[in-house]
Amino acid sequence: DKDIEVVLNSNVLTIKGEKKQEEEQKEKSFHRLERRYGTFKRSIVLPEEIDSTKIAATFKHGVLHIELPKKAPVEPQATKIAIKTE
Repeated sequence: DKDIEVVLNSNVLTIKGEKKQEEEQKEKSFHRLERRYGTFKRSIVLPEEIDSTKIAATFKHGVLHIELPKKAPVEPQATKIAIKTE
């Protein structure tokens, strides 16, 4: 949606947006129009195991869904150390 923005900067995910609501009521003796606006911003520090290249966001039926997949586990590698003799 154009009123919502999701930004990743240095492992911090920021979600910000603007909410607009308009209500109109017409009767015989009056006409009332109310408008409400508000902004929001949330920042979340992501754990290091999140794969930032695979983050995805979808907005459907008024719900923002953000997928934060974990990185594939890295198998520890054994390294043989040469022993020097003097």
